[in-house]
Amino acid sequence: MPIWIIVVLCLLLLLALSYFIYNYRRHTLGIDAPEKKIEVQILDKQSNRIIGAQPGEEDEEYWFYVQPLTGGPKREFMIGIHYYHALHPGDIGTMTYRGQQFVHFALKRQ
Repeated sequence: MPIWIIVVLCLLLLLALSYFIYNYRRHTLGIDAPEKKIEVQILDKQSNRIIGAQPGEEDEEYWFYVQPLTGGPKREFMIGIHYYHALHPGDIGTMTYRGQQFVHFALKRQ
């Protein structure tokens, strides 16, 4: 078998691996992902204890679950304590997010 075929296959494998890593970082981890805004309704929220938290570190993490008003899958985002206490199930507003990372929520007053 000629050596150039092995070299081409290795280059294609390297290209596929780098493309996979790029997409994983962007779409799953939210690194370098574009910011998106969407109208959502808050379905629920919860706080979870962090097991093994050291003194001086946060001992809870806060989550909320949203449903886009235009349809689409329900999603969950980790939020800060101030959003957790300010928002309630049933609230509607514009959420800004980047990949899986929550950025901001603007509550729509009725």
